[in-house]
Amino acid sequence: MSLASFRHRTSRHRKTALLASAISVCVLAAGAPAAPLGIGDRLFPYLGNPGYDVASYDLSFTYPGTNDKPLQAVTTINARTTTDLDSLNLDFAHGTVESVDVDGHPANFTSAGEDLVVTPEDPLPLGSWTTITVKHTSDPRPAKGEDGGWVRTSDGLAMANQADAAHLVFPCNDHPSDKAMFTFHITAPNGYTVVANGLPAGADRTGGSTTWTYRSGHPMATELAQVSIGHSAVPHREGPHGLPVRDVVPSADRKALEPWLAKTPDQIAWMESKVGPFPFETYGLIMAQASTGFELETQTLSLFEKNLFTDPAYPKWYVESIMVHELSHQWFGDSVSPRTWSDVWLNEGHATWYEALYAEEKAHHPMEARMKAAYSASDGWRAAGGPPARPKPPAPGQKIGIFRSNVYDGAALALYALRQEIGRPAFERLEKAWVQEYRDSTAGTSDYVRLASSIAGRDLTGFFQAWLYGAKTPPMPGHPDWKSDPPAKAAKRGTTR
Repeated sequence: MSLASFRHRTSRHRKTALLASAISVCVLAAGAPAAPLGIGDRLFPYLGNPGYDVASYDLSFTYPGTNDKPLQAVTTINARTTTDLDSLNLDFAHGTVESVDVDGHPANFTSAGEDLVVTPEDPLPLGSWTTITVKHTSDPRPAKGEDGGWVRTSDGLAMANQADAAHLVFPCNDHPSDKAMFTFHITAPNGYTVVANGLPAGADRTGGSTTWTYRSGHPMATELAQVSIGHSAVPHREGPHGLPVRDVVPSADRKALEPWLAKTPDQIAWMESKVGPFPFETYGLIMAQASTGFELETQTLSLFEKNLFTDPAYPKWYVESIMVHELSHQWFGDSVSPRTWSDVWLNEGHATWYEALYAEEKAHHPMEARMKAAYSASDGWRAAGGPPARPKPPAPGQKIGIFRSNVYDGAALALYALRQEIGRPAFERLEKAWVQEYRDSTAGTSDYVRLASSIAGRDLTGFFQAWLYGAKTPPMPGHPDWKSDPPAKAAKRGTTR
């Protein structure tokens, strides 16, 4: 996700308070009192669920031709149990559940906070494979007190599920530590175009509607799911090594937006020169006619506001660097996903790093100047949002959530310090090794520290402890003259980007 320098770009945040009214369900039978669960993420304690590992999602949505009415949906989850289970919890909080089957048999279900609690006919033993099928609605209208999930565009829908909103769209294990394969079946009236993560696997027209099918070629976190429904054009082009690139734009704006779209292949080639081969089967941009306040790195199909490309207030170099920010997330955050949400600095710090490096190399905006400015503000960012690898939990009702400057430029500043500490050649080897070693999986801060120490040939634990967890910004290697402003002064200057 990117936060703009020239305007306030908000993020989303799910309150951890239990919202029992958010999901409407029919209870088929009484049982033990249901309780919301979670895997204990420090920032989002109720996200995710213990006891099983999802292998795949099969999502079917039927779009009614208007974006202010619920979609009919069926979510099928194939999972393997990691313990004996009498019942299991799914994250789901914004729809009506009509039925649940487990392995082809009707199951009891009820709600508990933002969880859907499913009790199968027979207990599920450790190590068994199970298929859960949930017939439900998916509501594109905003949930009370919630942000994210479906995004209503001028002519349809898109998704923005980061960090904790996929469960506002479909039942799932809504935490990036449980990545899975995805298949999408989207039925919409003829005249609409549907694009989703991955590659197309057919479009079947029946009467007045068409069902579009897409499949991911790599495992994906739930927060990275993307579906675009609209009166869209889908221009195609070829990226490096024959990579298929497809974009989604309002049909009427295709010609005007083409000069921006044409930049993507060269940007991919630039990123490949820094960190290695593109990690997925395709890439492209959705330029949505919507007001979100952010851009978002949904896997293989990044979401952008169309206004970013049409508003003359944004300089060309800046827009291009934001495109690279979301592109770089395909390696940092999508292919290598955070093990916990406290590791979000690995996503946003790296995306900000390559955004700034691109601006330096292509538009002559020096990295050092940006990092010196970040150093000045860093103590203020740490005081407001916590150090980069231990961000403060989002306060109730605070829409900026965990996506504060400390995990963007604050984290990029830590990467700059690391490059200063170990030298450019070692740093560049580290970046390539990181995305290669953890491709298609999850990783955390301790993994990055271990790999950096191995490549540097010395223990960097103390260095990272100070830069990632310290309340105050450590001295910058090679720049002893850099000073960080006191938090009060930094706040007056303004530090949110």
